[in-house]
Amino acid sequence: MTPLPPAPRRPIRDLPDELISQIAAGEVVERPASVVRELVDNALDAGAGQVTVRLSAGGVRLILVEDDGQGIPREELPVALRRHATSKIASLQDLEAVGTMGFRGEALAAINAIADMSLLSRTLEAEHAWQLDGRTGELHPAARARGTSVEVRELFYATPARRKFLKTDATELAHCVEAVRRHALVRPDVGFAVWHEGKLVEQWRACSSDLPDGRSAALEQRLADVLGADFVGQSVAVHYESPARRADGLPAVRVWGRAGIPDAARSRADQQFAYVNGRYVRDKIITHAARSAYEDVLHGQRQPVYALYVDIDPARVDVNVHPTKIEVRFRDSREVHQAVRHATEDALAAPRSAAAAASAGDTLPENAGEQTENRVFRSNQAYVHQVWAQSAIYLGANRNNHASDFEAVWPALPAAQGSVATASTPGTASAAAPSGSLPAGDWPLGRALAQLQGVYILAENSQGLVIVDMHAAHERIVYERLKNQLDASRIASQPLLIPATFAATAQEVATAEASAETLGILGLEITPFSPRTLAVRAVPTSLTAGDAVELARSVLAELAQHEASTVIQRARNELLSTMACHGAVRANRRLTVDEMNALLRQMEATERSDQCNHGRPTWRQVSLKDLDSLFLRGR
Repeated sequence: MTPLPPAPRRPIRDLPDELISQIAAGEVVERPASVVRELVDNALDAGAGQVTVRLSAGGVRLILVEDDGQGIPREELPVALRRHATSKIASLQDLEAVGTMGFRGEALAAINAIADMSLLSRTLEAEHAWQLDGRTGELHPAARARGTSVEVRELFYATPARRKFLKTDATELAHCVEAVRRHALVRPDVGFAVWHEGKLVEQWRACSSDLPDGRSAALEQRLADVLGADFVGQSVAVHYESPARRADGLPAVRVWGRAGIPDAARSRADQQFAYVNGRYVRDKIITHAARSAYEDVLHGQRQPVYALYVDIDPARVDVNVHPTKIEVRFRDSREVHQAVRHATEDALAAPRSAAAAASAGDTLPENAGEQTENRVFRSNQAYVHQVWAQSAIYLGANRNNHASDFEAVWPALPAAQGSVATASTPGTASAAAPSGSLPAGDWPLGRALAQLQGVYILAENSQGLVIVDMHAAHERIVYERLKNQLDASRIASQPLLIPATFAATAQEVATAEASAETLGILGLEITPFSPRTLAVRAVPTSLTAGDAVELARSVLAELAQHEASTVIQRARNELLSTMACHGAVRANRRLTVDEMNALLRQMEATERSDQCNHGRPTWRQVSLKDLDSLFLRGR
């Protein structure tokens, strides 16, 4: 085959300024929503209290962004359209600690290169406004109140090929509205309005509060306005401050916002909003941390909903890593990951039964939470010891002696005495549990009435009827107990009579050698058998019947991608979840009223007791209003 002749050599030369601007525009402006995002960024940096966006043809024909900010002086208007001209930064130190939304000075020049653009601005001191034509550079006086208007017409007229890749007007409009919505969620002090073809599409008025926690109150109001009242009603407040402090005394990392309860999870991840220092980001560290906090409370592949705000020293985060500024890089990603995860976990941990009762007007006795905790602890000391004894079966060699019966993990409760008689355990005294005749309004989950089909517990509280899945509820209680008691332990392992060998990649071999100690904590022993072969010599006792090679590959893959502590916790939790499922009370097991009440009290004092280990709900409230509607009462 005859080789092709070499291409003629082209000399290296400087690109024309117009072509440079076109290349920059291709990175910054993907669609009309990109222009809206950049212009709204500038408006917020200018101190705007009201931002209005007017669109035509989904933003292709017209994008007009108006604000009431500081304005641009006459002599600076021509400079604003030059590449890399900005008022946000002036030195490398400023770039390394950016505190504004914009900072590169590329947006206006890039937009001007691919569209007809004009600037109209007036400062507070100016007698009138000045308008600059982006094409001709002409500057002439105009009428306007203080602030700036940026008008962009015929987007991509200079690059028609780019225009062909745009979607329908409705689709482009939706992206523009989403861009404004993301800004609205982080700036409740600013009002936003979006108009399309002369019609008001969305409007969010500025929120303010004179309360000490006005920021939180304003944010909740804005979240309700933008995402709907259901989002606030089905979410919990998140607030976390890392122990480490910055030089100015502020916490090194602060996480706040709201996290949706597991019941509010969706099939798509379309309501996950994360912000770093007021900037909307799509960051893998934050996404993974938030998802891991929901690991054992979500059912199936459901996606959580949340709006999380991370405040961090600007010098510890690099925002100059992506043309659209939607990605960031943290100096200490582990610190941010732990903060987001702990913040979300802590918010989700508290049982919602007490909050639900309080919101419905229940008046709990003073120190009711403390009394609940103390009573539950006293009445279940023997229960805790028996659960731990059963866990030893799973962690030890005798793993075939499963405790599937109720008595193995729950002390006998004689109903006639109205108190719980605990099993005799060394070092544990018997104690009375809550009586079966508790007033209905004293406890969030109410007073047990009966058992339905050996599966559900029916209880009465001041709101109406509570239905509890007893196996799911008890499974979560056992699971949380085991997690707390195994925090400082290693998972027991079982040596294999014949090691399982498999061909490994170079990365798997390196991970196995570097993570030998972590694998030991997980109950795994994986050693090199040859330069390209690994041998599995021991596996967790509870998983000896599984595929050792598949287990080893999955754990090594997790270790290669995530922190060792995350992998350890996930693996241990999976084992403990299996143990808790086998140790929990089974369906069709008849319970006395005292036993049912004891279970309800434990649910009220157990973290994450609203969902079982697999993410299914453990209880449901049926209000008196719902019951009345079933029987047409009051109609």
